[in-house]
Order: sequence, then structure tokens, then C-alpha cells
Amino acid sequence: MSPMKAKKQYTFEPDYAVAPGETLLEVMASLDMNQKECSKRLELTEQTLIRIVKGEQPISYATANRLELVTRVPARFWNNLEAEYREQLAKIEERRRLADSIEWLKTIPVKELVDRGCLEPQPDKVSMLREVLKFYGVGSVAAWSDIWEIPAVAARRSLCFETRPGDASAWIRQGELQAHEIECQPYDKARFKEVLQQIRGLTCETAEDFAPEIRRLCAEAGVAVALVREMKKVPWSGATKWLLPNKAMILLCLRGKGEDKFWFSFFHEAGHVLHDSKKDLLINDGSHDDPREVRANQYASDILIPARFNAIIPTLRSRAEVLQLAGELGISPGIVAGRYQFLTGKWDFFKDLIRPLHWA
Repeated sequence: MSPMKAKKQYTFEPDYAVAPGETLLEVMASLDMNQKECSKRLELTEQTLIRIVKGEQPISYATANRLELVTRVPARFWNNLEAEYREQLAKIEERRRLADSIEWLKTIPVKELVDRGCLEPQPDKVSMLREVLKFYGVGSVAAWSDIWEIPAVAARRSLCFETRPGDASAWIRQGELQAHEIECQPYDKARFKEVLQQIRGLTCETAEDFAPEIRRLCAEAGVAVALVREMKKVPWSGATKWLLPNKAMILLCLRGKGEDKFWFSFFHEAGHVLHDSKKDLLINDGSHDDPREVRANQYASDILIPARFNAIIPTLRSRAEVLQLAGELGISPGIVAGRYQFLTGKWDFFKDLIRPLHWA
């Protein structure tokens, strides 16, 4: 067994709880003391002692102190026994409650999340259900539904959210967890606009250089940029969500894998941050049936290449002309090539100028 595999040992979780009274009976027996005498020494009724022995009544701190005097066993020992017993009872009750929700687990891409290291492998379905709830930061499936399935989760509903909320929410949640780890200044709209102009110039850089700079600059303006690998059944390019009133998240993947699509997605989401409600989760699924999406598309298009160049770009005939225009605009040639393809429908033209992006 390799050292890594050796760490993947499962913790035994008993499905029963031993009341502290069982230990108390053993101590009483070692002292040749019956329940009647013990209750008298403790100044408790015999019925109270019986309930403690059965686990029906907890050992209070006061009783634990008296037990120390009567049995010479420290009060902290009885307090710890009582705490462990109540904790185990709660876990048993939780497992019974969770067992009723096992079916829901089928809607969550558990294997994919385990493969990504988002979930720890578990020995049984109930334990895995608990692991998934912990991933989402909720205490029950009902709480998960309140957060992710109600219409308020996205005022503009995505078809993917309607049909596969488990897969959709899993991708968004990975972004949330990543974004929470990014320290940001309070959101400043004016500063964010300045930052976006700086980031536009980064399109000429390699991914190794521009990725950390995007995060740093956006964080200075109150925006956390999360990069999460695309999921199999989530056909989105990006999403925007406000985590706090003064902290926004832009979530991106590499769907399409070309630099032109990545940059368009980034500025599309930035448009949502600048112009749309802080209450909405906005998803870039390629639809055009929402005016907010149309506006975000227009913003991304204009900040990358102003609209007046749209008449010129389809007339480009050579690689040199694309490079020259990109130099004049101060952006990557791949973005100009991507706009040419979009405007003309000639998807094979200049495709060698569009740099592919890959996950490190």
C-alpha cells in the first residue's frame, strides 16, 4: 500500500451509543455500592439515579462534581462521558435522518467531485451524503433545496439549472469556495472600471502571466476571480454572483479553450458586475433571451474591440492585416481573429492566431 493510500483509512463510526450510566454501574460495583446507597450519597432520588443509569437524564456539571466526591473519579471524566454520549446520540439521529435523503445523492456528480478532490471518499452512502452537505455548507437536503432550487437562485433561469441543478450547483459551489479564499478590498465600481482597462492590455500576455494578474487586480477592486475546470454536464462559460454586498465573484472555465472565448467570457461577467443587480446569480450559457445577457455581451464586445471596427474586420485578407489591427488596438491577435470568425462565419480562417488555453 502506498503512503498516500495509507492515509485513506476510514474512521469506524458505531451505530450505537453507550450511556455514562453503564460506566457508573461498573464503578459502583467496584465500590460495593448499590443504587440506593449511591443515590443517598449523591443527594439524588433513586429514580433520578435510575434515569441517569439508563441515559434518560444527563449528568449535569453539579452531579459530576458530586460523583467525583463519592467515587473519587474526576468530574471531568463524567462530563466527557456525558458529552461523548450525547454527541454519539446526535450522530445516530442524524444518520437516520440523512438515510431518508439518499435518493437525492444521485442528482449530485459525486464521482466527479471526488476525482477533483472536492469530496473525501466515504465508506457508505450516508457518510457520503454528509460529506456532500458539508461541501455545500448546508445542514440538510431541504436547506440545499432552499438555496439552489428556488427560482430566486437565478432570476434568469438557465436550462441547465432547471434540468440538472445538482451538476450546475456543484460547479458554482466550487467557484464560491475558491472565491472565499481570495482576499479582496471592498468593491469599488470606479476602481473596477480602471482595472478592466489594465486587464484588457493583459490579453497579449501568456496565461501563466495574465491569470495571476487578473486575480490580483480584480481583488483590489472587490472582485474575486475563480477559475474552475468545466464540468461534464454544465455547458456554461462563466457566471457572476455577489458573495457579500461588497464582494463579487466572477467564475470562469476554459470551455471552448480559445483565448478569444475566454476573454469575451471574462468581460461579459465583468459587465454583469458593473451593471446588474447584486441579488442575482447570472449565468453565461450562451442564451440571448435576456436583456441583461445582451447588455453584457455588448459590453464585452465593445471593451475588447469597439463597434466601429466591426465593418473593417470582415475585410481583412491576410495574417499580417490581423496582426497590424491587433497592434493598433493593443490586444491579442487571437481576439481579432475570433471577431473575424464571428462576423464572417468563416471559422477556419486565422484560427492559427487564436492561442489555445489549457489547465495547468
